[in-house]
Amino acid sequence: MLLLSAAAAGDKIPAQPDYIALAMVAVMFLILIIMTVRKYLQKKKAAATPAEQAETVAPAPTAPAKEAPGSAGHIKLHDVDPKTAAMLMAIVADKTGTPLNELRFISIKEVK
Repeated sequence: MLLLSAAAAGDKIPAQPDYIALAMVAVMFLILIIMTVRKYLQKKKAAATPAEQAETVAPAPTAPAKEAPGSAGHIKLHDVDPKTAAMLMAIVADKTGTPLNELRFISIKEVK
């Protein structure tokens, strides 16, 4: 109320710096700087050649990958989708009581 009566009487209120507004401007400026730096880094990453990205991501294997222990190599599927073949191999392993990694399947063919 004192402030209102002083303003109404024509007294001038001395100007004081508004620290909250100054802090808000500083925070917005900081956010703007962070956004600019992130945009620059994204452009720099996108401009990298695919060969450079491949080198930084993973080096090329020097030796061929070894088969998993107990695997028996490749299997030929004739008119059978992989999901059905996997189901058939699981059924055979269950019926014979032999672990799946000890069985060797050469090919699976649908009988029509």
